[in-house]
Amino acid sequence: GAATDVVPGGLALLFDCDGVLADTERDGHRVSFNKVFEERGLGYSWDVDEYGRLCEVGGGKERMTFYMNKNKCWPEDCTNPTTEALVKGLPVDETRLALVKSCHARKTELFQELIGSGVVPLRPGILPLVDEAIAAGAPHAVCSTSNEAAVRTLVQTLMGEERYASFEFFCGDCVPAKKPAPDVYNLAASTMKLPKGKCVVIEDSGIGCKAAKAAGMACLVTTSTYTVDEDFSGADRIVPELEAAEVKLADLRALL
Repeated sequence: GAATDVVPGGLALLFDCDGVLADTERDGHRVSFNKVFEERGLGYSWDVDEYGRLCEVGGGKERMTFYMNKNKCWPEDCTNPTTEALVKGLPVDETRLALVKSCHARKTELFQELIGSGVVPLRPGILPLVDEAIAAGAPHAVCSTSNEAAVRTLVQTLMGEERYASFEFFCGDCVPAKKPAPDVYNLAASTMKLPKGKCVVIEDSGIGCKAAKAAGMACLVTTSTYTVDEDFSGADRIVPELEAAEVKLADLRALL
């Protein structure tokens, strides 16, 4: 009924994490991947430009799989797989799957340490927007393809306990289909009992924007280091940065 369309604060805010809350892809994930590759003696590392291209592949385990297939640089014990087949971007071969899973788990640990140390800053304009949402009673969540523990550490470390406690989290493998599928946004709306017509998603990538639009939600894009040239067709508004564009809660309500 009509009553379900009433949302405190007049909207719900759904934030992507990487590239939106912080420029974590460049300064966090990439650095952590490279530490793992070094630890494992895999013999390669991802520079800023290369990692930017790899970010077109959603999900870290999928990203490593894509890279090692493309460059034929699987380590020695993975060079004779039972099959080259992939399911949802991951190897069917058990040895290869075990490798990307263990590398990714270690990458997450290293990323956690990096984020926990506070060296990766929040993007400008995020904190005032979160504070405005809290003051208005507007529901808000982080909806990310990334590991939930890593996302929680980032919000807790960089935003503090009180703000952290106000968020809901929908992360990692909580849905089988990752962005650009709308699943994570659909899950947030159903779990938080939000009408989709009152949800504003803040994304930084083309695939994230597609996911938001496929879920039938408004989407504001804040471009990040790796996404400036992506296709944001369907976005309701595109800005280089929240603070520079002076984006406030009222501006987001106006997108509904």
